[in-house]
Amino acid sequence: MKSFKKIALAVVAAMTMGTLIATPASAAVMTVAVDLNGTANTTASAIATPAALPVPADNEVNAADALRFVATVDTGTAVTATCTNCTIVSALHSAASPVTASSGSSSLTVATGTGTTATFYVYTKTTAIGTVVVSNQGTTLTYYVQGTVGKINTLAVAAPASGAAGTKQTITVTATDVFGNKVSGKSVTGRVFGSGGTLETTTATTGATLATFGAAEFSLTLPTTATRSLVEFSLTTSTDGASTVVGLTAPTLSPYAEIAVRDLAAELAKAQADLVAEKSARAADKTAADAAAATAKAAADAAALKAAADLVTANAEIAKLKADAVTAKVSADKALADAQAIAKAELDAVKAANAAAIAEMKKAFNSLAKKWNKKNPTAKVTLVK
Repeated sequence: MKSFKKIALAVVAAMTMGTLIATPASAAVMTVAVDLNGTANTTASAIATPAALPVPADNEVNAADALRFVATVDTGTAVTATCTNCTIVSALHSAASPVTASSGSSSLTVATGTGTTATFYVYTKTTAIGTVVVSNQGTTLTYYVQGTVGKINTLAVAAPASGAAGTKQTITVTATDVFGNKVSGKSVTGRVFGSGGTLETTTATTGATLATFGAAEFSLTLPTTATRSLVEFSLTTSTDGASTVVGLTAPTLSPYAEIAVRDLAAELAKAQADLVAEKSARAADKTAADAAAATAKAAADAAALKAAADLVTANAEIAKLKADAVTAKVSADKALADAQAIAKAELDAVKAANAAAIAEMKKAFNSLAKKWNKKNPTAKVTLVK
């Protein structure tokens, strides 16, 4: 019994030691320090106060437009970061190792190795709020970023293709930066070429409301005589426009709208003339069609009459053939009957002659037989009946 108790105690002690060895020390909770170009940011963890990041309009991701994250964690662990509406890079731009607006990815894992910190950078090309989620050993922290637009890189024009002479037409000019973000609060100037109409105002400012954000509207009164209206647009302040940057879309800052001017009176007159001509053509077509129909009907009627006549002729021929066939059958039947009668008479004659000859032979045989039987009473022969 004592030996059994000792063994049981030893097993319990071994299990206890195993549990103690397998249980790790308490993991340190990850902390993250965030800064932009050396200035700490303590508000990016709230969606209402995202970190404002200039978009990399110079095509270089550097300290001025990338939020730096430094995560302090246990040694030998890994930090995982994922981005929505933003991009993660592991280093900033340098001449030796360029980091451009196309660099990076939406997720990154940084292993600390023998250290205790993991560093990475986040930039964005959109003014939509982006989300950065940082995770380590069960701890997850969320941060928010939002891009601030660059200078205007593109002016795009939307205008009707045509309009009636003397009417007002609305032309919309939209301003965007090199990444397609709309730019508000900038003045745009319009200039009409020649006598192509009149602008109600030659300048307009890109809107800031939800419906008009980044767009400026111009009202153009079309001329009464010209055939088209041509309006060129440009930035009122040239410094609001972007410069050409290698690797990014080249600026388009002098677009134009071309609107064809319609003379409705002339168009109506032409349409009426075309209608008259069309009616005349249709009438001529109808006359020709009626004539063709009459010709076709006459031909069809003639063909029907000929067919009827042909049918009468054919019926007459058929009737004659039938009558000839009846006559031929009567003649054939009579000839057959005559031949049969002759043949029967000849056969009857042959039969009568044969019968007479046989009777004569029997008579001659019986006469001889009688004589024989008289002379040879012991060897008589039978008479033939």
